[in-house]
Amino acid sequence: MMKVKSFILAGLLAFAPAMAMNGQALAQNEAAASAAATPVDADPRSSDPGAPADSADANVANVSAAAPAPKVAAPPRMKPTEGIGMPRPGEITLQQQFTDTGRTARWLHDVMLLPIITIISLLVLALMLYVMVRYRRAANPIPSKTSHNTVIEVVWTVVPVLILLAIAVPSIGLLADQYRPAPKDALTVKVTGYQWYWGYEYPDAGIPEFVSNMLPEDKAKANGEPYLLAPDNRLVLPVGRPIKLIITGADVIHSFAVPSLWVKMDAVPGRLNEKSFTIDKPGVYYGQCSELCGARHGFMPIAIEALPPAQFDQWVLSQGGTLTGGTAAPAGQMGPQQGSTLPGPPASEAGTTTL
Repeated sequence: MMKVKSFILAGLLAFAPAMAMNGQALAQNEAAASAAATPVDADPRSSDPGAPADSADANVANVSAAAPAPKVAAPPRMKPTEGIGMPRPGEITLQQQFTDTGRTARWLHDVMLLPIITIISLLVLALMLYVMVRYRRAANPIPSKTSHNTVIEVVWTVVPVLILLAIAVPSIGLLADQYRPAPKDALTVKVTGYQWYWGYEYPDAGIPEFVSNMLPEDKAKANGEPYLLAPDNRLVLPVGRPIKLIITGADVIHSFAVPSLWVKMDAVPGRLNEKSFTIDKPGVYYGQCSELCGARHGFMPIAIEALPPAQFDQWVLSQGGTLTGGTAAPAGQMGPQQGSTLPGPPASEAGTTTL
């Protein structure tokens, strides 16, 4: 009798887990059948007799709020002005500057450095000619044995020091201005150098990265732009607003350089370099990659299209970006993305795209 009871108890213990699993599966099947019987888009409050009568209106309002905003037309592509934002034929000095830092740098170059260099060069040339004529062998058969002259030694020590001090004061100020951090309200734009094109992203405005390739010669001439300096997609920036460029490289070292804005910063892979400036005048400003980056280094043009604030805001909205109080909204407040292109191969391989 005890053996029979032991066999029965052992059988119950062996089948208990299987019975429990079957019970759980049955409960899950019943729940799935109940969910299938209920429409997916049914309002859970519809079975409640106490639900508000305007629930349908609320659903309609939610659908309307989720509808995409109407598209905004982009401002017309700005035509460049010859001689502004680009090199001029026969030009031997710096390009005309359109930022405060650029004007200071050109003043230092044209008003201080060039005159000082010219005067020193002429003085040294005159002294050399005088010495060669005055102390030649024919005029001095017996050479002088003078080895020291206190006055001359003091002069050629003190005068260079004074010249260097005169140059150092504005130079240090210019250096500090070039690397001054951007203000908090600056518009941030990320610039990425690729082999061999540029990528631009506007995180503040919610505009994803689009690429900029060089235009073919026929299209550049049709647009009235200088060949080898004209890209399909320009870097569009506002006039009178502080700009902060975050510059990096995706493969090798590039250099983002726009001479007329006094902008030049290396794009180093794995590193974020910062450059801040404010553009004074609307226009198109051209530049190029200024770091030897490979076979197509000479075909990485840069074009910055500086628009008045209202037109820049219009351009941001046309690209699906968002604005807050007339300035680019913080990251995260991103609207529907429209009209942007993603990184791709150079124009010779994938064609060109225009914003």
